[in-house]
Amino acid sequence: MLNKEAQQALNDFAKYVIQQSRSNLTKSKKTDSKDLYNSLGYSVDKTAKGFRLTFEMSDYGEFVDKGVKGKDPSKVSPNAKIKGQQAPNSPYRFGSGSKRGTFDKFARKMSKWAKRKNLRFRNKKGQFAKGGYDAMGYVVASNIYNRGIKPSLFFTKPFNKAFERLPQELLEAYAVGIEKQINVNLKEI
Repeated sequence: MLNKEAQQALNDFAKYVIQQSRSNLTKSKKTDSKDLYNSLGYSVDKTAKGFRLTFEMSDYGEFVDKGVKGKDPSKVSPNAKIKGQQAPNSPYRFGSGSKRGTFDKFARKMSKWAKRKNLRFRNKKGQFAKGGYDAMGYVVASNIYNRGIKPSLFFTKPFNKAFERLPQELLEAYAVGIEKQINVNLKEI
């Protein structure tokens, strides 16, 4: 396969993955952030050995795609509609790792989200109950922190689908390095 054809095939592959990933984010009601949508990108660079394909997204994107294990699902409120561990196979877990933030910061973000969504406490009759957005943010953050975030696979599914459609010549020419290089580049972001 000629270098120009290989580069075009990689560009087409990456464009498809980004377009489908953005489409998945738009369809998903779980993600409220335009930042993640706008952070998706790629670059195809020529190297001495061939080409390097790099996908880019904000750190948050990996958590949305792969999900996050909850800290302790037994602490989820008995009134919660969603129970149990949401991402048992995720490599990420709340309260561990280098992306460590404080629970208070997370709760503040959730209170802003609750305010944007006008999410408020209600009593059994459906009437608004006592408690502001800060209290709602704390309850939502506690629930998410303890049960985790379910994987959306917004990026993984289009990537795998597009990878299967890559031209056979390209796969044979770069088979040893392409999958490893893409995975390494994703981990570095």
